Amino acid sequence: MTDNVLITLACGTDNPNRATRGLFLAMAAQKQGKNVTVFLLDEAVYLAREGAVEHLKAATGDSADDHLAHLQATGVPILVCTPCAASRFIKEEDLAEGCKMATGNELIELTCNSATISL
Repeated sequence: MTDNVLITLACGTDNPNRATRGLFLAMAAQKQGKNVTVFLLDEAVYLAREGAVEHLKAATGDSADDHLAHLQATGVPILVCTPCAASRFIKEEDLAEGCKMATGNELIELTCNSATISL
């Protein structure tokens, strides 16, 4: 069993429940002492923009902003699919603290070495 956990998110502000839940699961894994990485794909790349999750909540009342703030404060890497971001006109300088562009090759490497949850 591995202590590496990869959370891949493909939904963003278009699906507040799944997006918030993915950030919550990343936070929960980090609090359990796991080595967590979040990888944002497709519409989820919008979550990486500064301020994008400020008012994003799940039906349970969970706040994506609170979960993201925890991940940022604890240094959890938040990787953003470079071509997904580029096709949505998101640049590196648009990204929130702790977010950085990444490639599909990095995603494959992480997936091969982690327990993976995809939302």
